[in-house]
Amino acid sequence: MKLVDSHCHLDSEQFDADRDAAIERARAAGIERIVAIGTGNGPPDLEAGIRLAERHAFIYATVGVHPHDAAKATSETLDRLTELARLAKVLAVGEIGLDYHYDFSPRDVQRTMFSAQLALAARAGKPIVIHTREAWDDTLAILREHGLPFGGIMHCFTGGPGEAERALELGFHLSFGGILTFPKADDVRKSAALAPENRLLVETDAPYLAPVPYRGKRNEPAFIAETVRRLAEVRGWSPEHAAEVTTRNFARLCGTAANS
Repeated sequence: MKLVDSHCHLDSEQFDADRDAAIERARAAGIERIVAIGTGNGPPDLEAGIRLAERHAFIYATVGVHPHDAAKATSETLDRLTELARLAKVLAVGEIGLDYHYDFSPRDVQRTMFSAQLALAARAGKPIVIHTREAWDDTLAILREHGLPFGGIMHCFTGGPGEAERALELGFHLSFGGILTFPKADDVRKSAALAPENRLLVETDAPYLAPVPYRGKRNEPAFIAETVRRLAEVRGWSPEHAAEVTTRNFARLCGTAANS
């Protein structure tokens, strides 16, 4: 199977001991493209994903300020993000959004930074990658205000059919990770079942949320095959077809750079 991990955090310190080996295992598992999310530990460092993309031809990057780190951002942060978003190997702006579970940054600051980055992505002509936790109504309200001119991904989708339909109505792709394999994640599987074929993506969010049978261990890109197999079961497909569909959707959303 040819696979794409559309969202992982290979810059995490959890990979410091074996990052290169994890990348080799990903390649051996059939992963042709990896998107290294560039939020890292937040400003002033905005190049966590880019550093990996520069070292490996098949790794691409995003840039952005995670809602946890919104309070660290300055006007200089936005200026630098604008520059970095122009790079060819930067496929999207993200992960950005709102997180009302932890509230590591004040909610009004999160909303301001979210809106600023949506405008930045529109100017750069790049899709967006959304993180939302316990903030669906505010997230979707802000997205409706700004629109979705270049497409977007609801990363690590954990909502039920209601949230799925609202996100799909706005034009989003839904990206499913290891949670899809969890025994109690019936609502997530219902969402994966109802999404149009051309709006489905898969990801690991590594090192987090390892799929069954690796649950409880550090996640890594090679494990994405388990999520693809579960998606195939949910949709009544073969794993090969699920891999083909999600790989094609990624290439279509992220443009010609993802095919180079």
